[in-house]
Amino acid sequence: MAEFEKANSVGEWFDQRLNTTSFWRVMMTEYWIPKNINFLWAMGALLATLFTLLLVSGIFLLMYYKPDVNMAFDSVNYTIMQEVAYGWLFRNIHGVGASVVFLVIYIHMFTGIYYGSYKKGREMIWISGMLLFVLFSAEGFSGYMLPWGQMSYWAAYVITEIFGGIPFIGDELVIWIRGNFYVSDSTLTRFFMLHVLLIPLVILGTIVFHFYTLRFPHVNNEEGEFFDYKEEAEKYKSGDKANAKVISFWPDFLSKDFMVISLFMIFFFYLVFYHNAFAMDPVNFDKADGLKTPAHIYPEWYFLWSYEVLRGFFFEIAGISGKDLGLIAFGFAQAIFFVLPWLDKSPMVKPANQRPLFKWWFWLMMADLFVLTIFGKLPPTGANAWVGFYASITFIVLFVSLPFITKLEAKKAGGN
Repeated sequence: MAEFEKANSVGEWFDQRLNTTSFWRVMMTEYWIPKNINFLWAMGALLATLFTLLLVSGIFLLMYYKPDVNMAFDSVNYTIMQEVAYGWLFRNIHGVGASVVFLVIYIHMFTGIYYGSYKKGREMIWISGMLLFVLFSAEGFSGYMLPWGQMSYWAAYVITEIFGGIPFIGDELVIWIRGNFYVSDSTLTRFFMLHVLLIPLVILGTIVFHFYTLRFPHVNNEEGEFFDYKEEAEKYKSGDKANAKVISFWPDFLSKDFMVISLFMIFFFYLVFYHNAFAMDPVNFDKADGLKTPAHIYPEWYFLWSYEVLRGFFFEIAGISGKDLGLIAFGFAQAIFFVLPWLDKSPMVKPANQRPLFKWWFWLMMADLFVLTIFGKLPPTGANAWVGFYASITFIVLFVSLPFITKLEAKKAGGN
């Protein structure tokens, strides 16, 4: 109380208390961020905000959802949407949030690739981030099944069937995952447990680890230049902020994050109130029926690129069936991003536009992923099937060729 009486205002007293905590003192005096970074560096904080929204809205939905094949569909589409006060709002927040969070994840991920944020010394930052991508994918897929609509049911059937391609244990693994020989009530309850308990707990722990890895080393900046953080921090603390190449974590850097988050939330709630239909497939408003297969089965937009890689091989090559080739390509697509720090052989830490060869590789990869996403939602017939095949081959070739491209780039840079 004596400290409160000495302070000129409640705000000043609050600042004094924050400064006494070791965490806040470290953040204010020891953690520095490069000055020349843009709004794309706010995607991590934005993801944490969206995850919080998903967590809170999910808790409200959990109060009324019934993880039972006879009641799940009605509990979502009638009880929550029509009978519970503001139930529609929480479902829309959860549905739109699940879709938008992947948009931000992809922006965050490809920003890291563009600026070389996976380079030597930052491998754990990159790997923990990719682990989060896998966990969010598992969370998104398990949640997609819970409304027990037609697309939920058949998407679960197709995805669980993928594990049957694993040699020796595939068939038994599919039965173990489903809890039955087919997608059933036991499958729904297992996915419910994963979605509301196990995966969120692992995500929370991985988020903490991901943020912790940012402390060593510091994040790179837009130009990829190296400088002495301690020297630049001394300039900042001595009052020479104009010439210092760093800014403080608080309030400079976080204030930028708060601005980006605030602007994004305007866009987010505009979607929630006026354009939420994009996050909910119309076919999923029909109750699941194992005897009625939809004309065309496809996942949510954020899985379409990898789904197209899975089905892109539709004929036998060198004695290997198209199904097996698709499974191999699918596994390759899921794992290859994890080893990106070791595939890029160039020591050059610069944005892609300043790298003579890597920039072409990066934009070709983006274009290929765009094609895979578009054709992943189209029926795999006629020309569509061939476009998917060549786009899948292109994806694999791009990553196989990356070590050679970056080695050549490093050789040219060394020669210059």
